Amino acid sequence: MKPPLLMMAAGGTGGHMFPAQALAEAMLQRGWRVRLSTDARGARYTGGFPHSTEITEVQSATFARGGLAAKALVVPRIAAGVVGAAWSMRRDRPAVVVGFGGYPSIPALSAAGLLKLPRMIHEQNGVLGRVNQRFAPRVAQVACGVWPTDLPEGANGVPVGNPVRAAVLARGGAAYIPPGDYPMSILVMGGSQGARILSDIVPDAIGALPDALRAHLRVAHQARAEDGDRVSAAYAAHGIPAEVQPFFHDVPRRMSEAQLVISRAGASSIADLTVIGRPSILIPYAAAAGDHQTANARGLVEAGAATLIPESKLTVDALSDQISLIMAHPRAAAQMAHAALELGVPDATERLVALVEKLAERGPWK
Repeated sequence: MKPPLLMMAAGGTGGHMFPAQALAEAMLQRGWRVRLSTDARGARYTGGFPHSTEITEVQSATFARGGLAAKALVVPRIAAGVVGAAWSMRRDRPAVVVGFGGYPSIPALSAAGLLKLPRMIHEQNGVLGRVNQRFAPRVAQVACGVWPTDLPEGANGVPVGNPVRAAVLARGGAAYIPPGDYPMSILVMGGSQGARILSDIVPDAIGALPDALRAHLRVAHQARAEDGDRVSAAYAAHGIPAEVQPFFHDVPRRMSEAQLVISRAGASSIADLTVIGRPSILIPYAAAAGDHQTANARGLVEAGAATLIPESKLTVDALSDQISLIMAHPRAAAQMAHAALELGVPDATERLVALVEKLAERGPWK
């Protein structure tokens, strides 16, 4: 007899893909088979998935991008995706279908509904994304990464936290070295969307720090490929050693070695910060749907683990002042690191696994 199959669907951003990766790692260890459906954007994150994960790439279809001709093809493309997913699920019936958001969740969850298969979603943010908003009242459970989460009527929300990858757990609670008179590291993460403003502001903000502080700093800055050269040049002009890359595959290591993290407030970044335990300056992405990044950051700010700067108030001077307040006060920085760690949910993956296994035991809808 074949082992049970978990069908996961996730796309778009690391916020969707990293929790899916964590669940895949855990379920494979438990002897399940795992299949992932993602799109071209999500496929950029699949390099970290276990090799035994079956990965299929679907063509995206969204009303949010493209001209009239592209929008006219959205409905037929979604319908074809649902039919294809249903055909695949009939041939190899999943025990549970889990959607993490993004377009690939639409055909997977729709097909699961048609076939009466157990299905659930995981929402990483404090405000549901568009796809999860649509399916929340129609699935067995909504596993919530942030609690409380703003849920539509009829949705069954369960707080689980945001699962983090095994590489993050391996660095969980790593000893924090407060700022001091020795080499220090700042990690800058712009996320997959809206990273340009960080590339515009952060190098000059660090360059404006007092000489005595700046002399000890090195920076790892995740920037869009098209911004890389000018960001590197800006750091070089200020005499600051900096590694600038479009994507860091070793974020957990870099975060654990950092004295400060400057980041967007994406759900996965927040989860990593709280499991590893690092002080941060958070700059929520202003264009995020429902301003969900501000909701994500709220808990860290209220606990004293992070400073929040709205994008509308992000200037070189404002950011430089906040960096200086943290890096020039080691005791305060250590307190922030401890406060972040107190908010971590390192067993979020186990909580999500428990929901999946319980749903599988219930079997198909009657």
